[in-house]
Amino acid sequence: MASNHSSSSLNEIELTLPNPCDAIPSVQLGGPEVEFDYSKRSQWLRAAVLGANDGLVSTASLMMGVGSVKQDMKAMILTGFAGLVAGACSMAIGEFVSVYSQLDIESAQMKRDKEGAADGQMDKEGDGDNGEEESLPNPLQAASASALSFSVGAMVPLLAASFIRSYRARLGAMIVAATIALMAFRWIGAVLGKAPVLRSSLRVLIGAWLAMAITFGLTKLIGANAL
Repeated sequence: MASNHSSSSLNEIELTLPNPCDAIPSVQLGGPEVEFDYSKRSQWLRAAVLGANDGLVSTASLMMGVGSVKQDMKAMILTGFAGLVAGACSMAIGEFVSVYSQLDIESAQMKRDKEGAADGQMDKEGDGDNGEEESLPNPLQAASASALSFSVGAMVPLLAASFIRSYRARLGAMIVAATIALMAFRWIGAVLGKAPVLRSSLRVLIGAWLAMAITFGLTKLIGANAL
């Protein structure tokens, strides 16, 4: 009887195993999406894109202007190198002064806001001061980006004209190299800043071609009249 009772009780026992899907808690790998503020890149991105475009266009136009009256390769290279050094220094100094002036204005405004706020408001808004200070422009960063990018842009026409002895081929190589480099610079700037690529590239290309054509034509006209 005891054996029959034990066997019947064993039959009544239901063995329940945990479901693996229920035992393991679901883990959300991806956290909440954080939106990236692309405006924070504007300080150095603006200086870098402007410096690269300015270095390329101004140096190429300067070399083509000198080449319109003097076809010597050495004269064109020396002119382009002088334009590179002078332009990089000018861009760095100008960008530093400009951004530092902006920094002074924003710092003075923040100081006035802190002085005019009440003690209670300052305690509530104290957390926002750190964010405002982080968003202040950096003059050294902007100046360095401008000078470096100007030098990189100016090296394009210099390298394109350094190894070609034929005058017409040299001018053609400079124009082609400047066009390709301008498109590359604008594409990089547009991708980093999330801006339209095609429209900005066409705008810069048309301006660069006009600058080179006007410089070449006016210099050749003045040289022909021996002024």
